[in-house]
Amino acid sequence: MPAPSSSSSPAASPAVAATTPDPSPTQGSGSASGSGSGLRSGLGPVALVISAGISVQFGAALAVMIMPRAGAAGVVTLRLAAAAIVLLLLCRPKVRGHSRADWGTVLAFGVAMAGMNGLFYQSIDRIPLGPAVTLEVLGPLALSVIVSRRLVNVLWAGLALGGVVLLSGHGGGGLGFGSLDPLGAAFALGAGAMWAAYIVFSARTGRRFPQADGLALAMAVAAVISLPLGIAEAGSDLLVPSTLALGLGVAVLSSVLPYTLELLALRRMPAPTFAILMSLEPAIAATAGFLVLNQAMSALDALAIALVIAASMGAVRSQIRKKTA
Repeated sequence: MPAPSSSSSPAASPAVAATTPDPSPTQGSGSASGSGSGLRSGLGPVALVISAGISVQFGAALAVMIMPRAGAAGVVTLRLAAAAIVLLLLCRPKVRGHSRADWGTVLAFGVAMAGMNGLFYQSIDRIPLGPAVTLEVLGPLALSVIVSRRLVNVLWAGLALGGVVLLSGHGGGGLGFGSLDPLGAAFALGAGAMWAAYIVFSARTGRRFPQADGLALAMAVAAVISLPLGIAEAGSDLLVPSTLALGLGVAVLSSVLPYTLELLALRRMPAPTFAILMSLEPAIAATAGFLVLNQAMSALDALAIALVIAASMGAVRSQIRKKTA
């Protein structure tokens, strides 16, 4: 699953370019067009974002591997609880001096985060990682279309829908949605809707709380929400040392490490560029599924995922042109 970027980050997905202001490019997005140092400074933040995406999706692949031990809800609980503990220790957010509206925003952010993670892990427990992320990214893409209110983005949404139709139009070999668990596909779409809500409340939280304090508090809310479900499904299996260790690995790969890499990247590149790179998540997920879980794809599946990626990138680029016009 695409990593939720910190609440201080202005972009978390393709839709963020349409919902939040773009930060001014800093030295990392630089203008040293001819020098080798300029090229390196430009490629540096790109490498950070791609590394974050790889970390997230390989963390999701690891989560699939430990689901037989703890179940989907158990893995979500382990991930969110471990990530919350790490972020609370690192950020040490202040809990006093905030208004009721501030806490309402954090609560909504935490609910969206818990829903996004819970639905996504239920999805990848039933369908392969690549198609799951492809369906999930439709949520941010739909948000981008709604916010922008531009005809060209409706066309990009149509392209993405074409990709989904390709996936659902065959049910033979390979991984088309016609051969997948419908409930798993529905969970992925639900995760996409919660991802869109996450984007909205992440931006609002970032405006109300300094640094990553809002993220740390929202992560704690999400962990508390997921805890009863995880205990109900996995019970004492959550306390098995090997399961705890693997859960910590999922938390580091899917939350802590990508958050850090994204924060570093966003200090050195514009938010729209970041959002375009985040559109590559379905391709990274499909690669992780193939390498770690042996989830091969047919050529038609690959084409469908490529259409969704192209639609996401196109939606972001149209927003960039609108703002620079």
